[in-house]
Amino acid sequence: MPQLHCYVPDDVASQLQDKAEQAHISVSKYLAELIKKDIGTDWPEDFFELFGAWEGEPLSRGEQGTYEQRLELD
Repeated sequence: MPQLHCYVPDDVASQLQDKAEQAHISVSKYLAELIKKDIGTDWPEDFFELFGAWEGEPLSRGEQGTYEQRLELD
């Protein structure tokens, strides 16, 4: 597994250590979890089961109006 290195100010490092301790995990694992959440590409669990599950009033598109006429660019 690759190792990544980063530099943060002392106060940020202290806050990070505190957060990791509160979660009862290492700083490395805490950071890995933050990164996974940020770049995750998985669909939420049961996401596709929601398709067609709307039970309210039928959805309808509102009035669209007319397009604004603009001058052409030369």
